[in-house]
Formats: sequence, C-alpha cells, structure tokens
Amino acid sequence: MSMFCFQCEQTAGGKCCSMAGVCGKKAETANLQDVLISSLIELAQSSEHNDETTKTIIDGLFATITNVNFDNESLKAMIKNPKFSMKEIWEGNEDIRSLKSLILFGVKGIAAYAHHAWVLGYKNNEVNEFFYESLDALTKDLSVDELIALTLKTGEINFKCMEMLDKANTESFGHPVPTKVSKNIEKGPFIVITGHDLRDLKLLLEQTKDKGINIYTHGEMLPAQAYPELKKYSHLKGNFGTAWQNQQKEFDNIPGAILFTTNCIMPVRPNYKDRVFTTAAVRYPECAYIDEKKDFSPLIEKALELGGYKEEQKMPGINGGETLTVGFGHHTVLSVADKVVDAVKTGALKHIFLVGGCDGAKPGRNYYTDFVKQTPKDSLVLTLACGKYRFNDLELGDIGGIPRLLDMGQCNDAYSAIKVAVELSKVFNCSVNELPLSIVLSWYEQKAVCILLTLLYLGIKNIKLGPSLPAFVSPTVLNVLVEKFNIAPTTTPEQDLKQILG
Repeated sequence: MSMFCFQCEQTAGGKCCSMAGVCGKKAETANLQDVLISSLIELAQSSEHNDETTKTIIDGLFATITNVNFDNESLKAMIKNPKFSMKEIWEGNEDIRSLKSLILFGVKGIAAYAHHAWVLGYKNNEVNEFFYESLDALTKDLSVDELIALTLKTGEINFKCMEMLDKANTESFGHPVPTKVSKNIEKGPFIVITGHDLRDLKLLLEQTKDKGINIYTHGEMLPAQAYPELKKYSHLKGNFGTAWQNQQKEFDNIPGAILFTTNCIMPVRPNYKDRVFTTAAVRYPECAYIDEKKDFSPLIEKALELGGYKEEQKMPGINGGETLTVGFGHHTVLSVADKVVDAVKTGALKHIFLVGGCDGAKPGRNYYTDFVKQTPKDSLVLTLACGKYRFNDLELGDIGGIPRLLDMGQCNDAYSAIKVAVELSKVFNCSVNELPLSIVLSWYEQKAVCILLTLLYLGIKNIKLGPSLPAFVSPTVLNVLVEKFNIAPTTTPEQDLKQILG
C-alpha cells in the first residue's frame, strides 16, 4: 500500500485510496499531508497558544482538505519532522479509527471556515482552543464514549465557527438579498473566480475596476452575487459554468483567467494550466501563486492578453436554465417568516425540504435532481453548497410569492438553514424534529463532515445521506448513528419521498 486515504466520498472502491488518490493526488502528496497532520498535532501539544501558532494550525489543516493543495514543495515547507505517525491511527482499532477520523475530518472543515473568518478579522477563542484540544486527543488512548463526546463537541464548535463566519461575512458585505444571476458570458476579457473567499473577490473587484474586465463567479462563489457590497460592482457580471467537478471540461481552452481562492481544484490540464492562478491554501504545481499581498496584476494581465470570447456565450445549467436566483440567507427568509407560518397554517405549505451539500463526479448524484423535481408543489426546497447545481436552474414556481427553491448560500451557510429551522420551531412551539422539515444531504469532503456533526450535536434526526455512506464510518459507529439519530442512506427519490411524506 503506497498511501492510505479515505477522507472523501469518492474514495476508491468505497474503502480507501491506496495507490493514488481518485482526486488526482499522487501517493507522495497524500503521504506528505499525513506527515503535515502529524506535525500539526505535535505543534498543538508543544507550543504556546497564540495567534501565530493557531494560524499555522488552521492553514495547515486547510491544506490537507481534498482538492486544495497538490504541491509537494509547499507541503514540505509546513512540516517540522514529527515523531508521531498517522499510521498509529490508520492501523489501529477500526471503531477508534472511525471516531478519530470523524473528529479529524470535522476539524479540517472547521479550519476552512475559521480561515475565511480570520482573513476578515474575526476570531473566536473557543474555536481556536478546540484545534489544540482535538489534535491532542488524536494521540490519546480514549474510550469509545469519550471519543463520541468529542465528536459531538466537534459539531458544537463548528456551529460556533459558522456563526462567527456568518457574522464576518454579513458585517463586511451586508446581508444577502434575492438576486437573479445570468449564466451567459459577455464578449471581452474576463476572470473566473472560484472557491469560497469573499474577501478575495472584493479585492479582485477593486483591482479590476475600469480595466474593461468582467468578473464571473464559479462553483461555491456563486452566492457572493447576493451581497450588497459586492453587487455594487457593475463588472461582476454573472456565473460561469456549473459545479467544481465539471471544471476540466468547462475550462477547456477558456479565453479567460481563473482564480482559485480555496478548495475544489482538480488536476489542472495542460490546455488551460497557463491561465490558472491560486491563492491562500490552494496550490498546484506549475500554476502561478498569488501570495498574501494579494497583488492580482499577473491575473489581470493574463485576462487582458487572452481577450475573452468574441461573442456572447450561452452556458445553461444542467437542466437548461439560463438564470439562477441566490440570496435567501436567514435574514431574508426570516423577514418573510410570517408568510411561511401563514402558509403552513392554511395548508398552502405542507413540507420543507433542505436538499444540499457537496456535488461530485461519482455516479448516483442525479438522485438530487430527480428528488427536487418530484417534491410536491405545496413544499419549499431550501438548498446550499455546490450540490444545488444539480437543480438550481429549475423553475419550481412559488407559494404565495415565496419561491419554492431558495438558495441559502455556500456550504458554511448551513448556519442560515439551522437558524431558520430553530426560529420556526420557536414559532410553532415544537422541536426542530417535529417541524414538517426533512434534510437530504449530499457529501463529498471534510466541510460536509463538520456540518453533519453540527446537525448531530443539535440532535437533529432522520437525515438522509448520500450518494454513499462515508468509508471511514465503521459498522459499529454507523449503528450508533442509526440508533441515536435515525440517520439513513438515500435510496431512490420515489421511495425516500414516500417515506418522508408518509
């Protein structure tokens, strides 16, 4: 076995990648990332808890998320020759390995969210201290009960981290407002910005003002179109393409420059490698890197050199739609909460579905398209993260003026969905589990793991999870999740809808 990695949904054979990563990572890169985790564990155990150390831990954890860093040299630069080896976990007891993996992968997701808040100047001491606590725990001989408790605490800390990031984004850029976004690409020079980092988009918009360059969001950057402080830039034109796993096809000889701000980079093909730029945690060999000074001049020069399309290009979604509507965060949804409540009381609204999470290339994800298409006309569909590209160009109509399909934002905006659910439960004087609300999740990588742990921490039950169950969840741990939370794998849209609606 050249490597051991089972942290994402597409892991080989549903068990683990042992020779090379299905994500495109080579064994050397995957092994370096394990050594980096070992190095961060020892740093957490031996160092003073200060901002410098915390930032090193956050950035290091972020670099090991699937589809973030493929660059061996940058990984080596972060490693401090640790004595601890991750093999002690990977080769240990199956159930202990499973629970420690849930904690580690959840903490990686928290690190990504903490990074986005950090660059906007927002920190949380409890969140930061948990990085030290959780990494230290990975080396300890803890019982199953102790590890389960720490797993649920991981979900608790992630909730606080998402709350912090929501505050950071809304105080920096305003509360998202409903916004229609075109999927057509205008002629002329352009830059595609992908990932999650709103600050990077703001800086890019500032540096491209009056330069004749249009800016298009891609993937998880789409919800940025709804923030007032970003909407005000007239050269923020629309959204390019669909979800991350289609980038190798959609970026084929693209006559524009591409900026990756966070994860979701796939192995970069030669026919567009010269126009790919990365920044922050994202690195790829032979692709230009923009450092923390955030001087986007090389990116801008490349966009002007390429010149863009000669004529407008139509790039419809997978269902043929040419516009997307975003901006239904908790502030917007709760502003019409009275209409939602009235619709429930009059019977016009009988059920709410939260269908969201990661997209991916593995077969089976058309389930989410078919599921949403078959939801009853007297139901709402809340969605978030890149899984929505399976259906976000559908026209589902409305209920009393409220669109049936409500895009709540990026994966970290799961906080918005949770906040809406909690507020509605208060209005109806019941628990979240008693609401006519069903959660159907798609997962791919570690940020989805920490969101799932948050839902479990909050005691939310009856979650449908797909398109396959995590390889790192052992049968024993899965039984605990089923018995305590009634979590279940997705089956078919027809069968799941029948079961949900009774």
